[in-house]
Amino acid sequence: MSVTEHVPVSPQASFLGSGPYPEHRWRVVLWSVLAGFALTVVWSAPFVDSVIGDSVANTLLGHDAKATPIGGVLAGTFFAFVSGLAGTFTACNIAAFGAVAPLVGGRTTGRPKFTDTLKPLGWIAAGMLTVSVVYGVIVALVGTRMPQFSTASSSGGLTPRNIQSMIVYGVIGIVFIVLGLASVGIVRNPIAGLTRRFPHTPLVLMGALIGGFLIGRPFPLFRMMFRSAAESHNVFYGAAAFALQSVGNILVMALLFLLLTHGTGGRLQRWMLAKPTRIAVVTGAALLVAGTFTLLYWDLRVLGRTGVIWYPTIKW
Repeated sequence: MSVTEHVPVSPQASFLGSGPYPEHRWRVVLWSVLAGFALTVVWSAPFVDSVIGDSVANTLLGHDAKATPIGGVLAGTFFAFVSGLAGTFTACNIAAFGAVAPLVGGRTTGRPKFTDTLKPLGWIAAGMLTVSVVYGVIVALVGTRMPQFSTASSSGGLTPRNIQSMIVYGVIGIVFIVLGLASVGIVRNPIAGLTRRFPHTPLVLMGALIGGFLIGRPFPLFRMMFRSAAESHNVFYGAAAFALQSVGNILVMALLFLLLTHGTGGRLQRWMLAKPTRIAVVTGAALLVAGTFTLLYWDLRVLGRTGVIWYPTIKW
């Protein structure tokens, strides 16, 4: 059977690395990695963090988010959701959009039903909230003694918070890259056995990775929420605040997925399924761009910013 023949594709076939694969798979990898690298070069943290993030938070809260202390648990939980939404397009969350392509390619036949599109979002949320809630409880219990809270500079100009971010986002970036390589057939799917028993494993894993963003996140508004939860020592507040932060992080991604699915009447999905290899290309490229950006930005570019190595950047 030729790779161009139209065949039914399982909901997460290419995401699981089970084919069919593109003929020029290394070309997909090369262009995706170059795109992820280019994004790290032109990325402007001041613009996305301050111009976009702060503006969104100030508008929704009705006051200067950074200049106004968080007043209590209720205000803190609302602040957590708003700051999560405001941080949608920051460097510590942009990789979440790598999940859109696997989601859009999830159905194979017929016009998509709204309830059907909510199911994969639910599995992503399950993985995400498990990580964020557990981490919120840990933050509330341990308090300000956590490395993510420390800004004490070390010999290389790196703080414990920087080091934690580099480790967490480096691991997340590598996982995204491996999933991308598996999607185009370069490597074997590392979770194939688990997925055969639990078909929704890839979506839960993707959600867990998104929840893991909070473990290394240095976004200023997140640090305010982090401090509030850590100083409260209230595990319920910590769990709720971190959960709502994650929900805010994926709200735009979820709306984009629903828009692409229902706003096009399923035409986008039918286009992706017109060629058996198209899902593999789109999904693999999305994951590879997200993974490359996450790994290079949070490891090599951070080292470049501290002067440890040279890394090309365009400041604007």
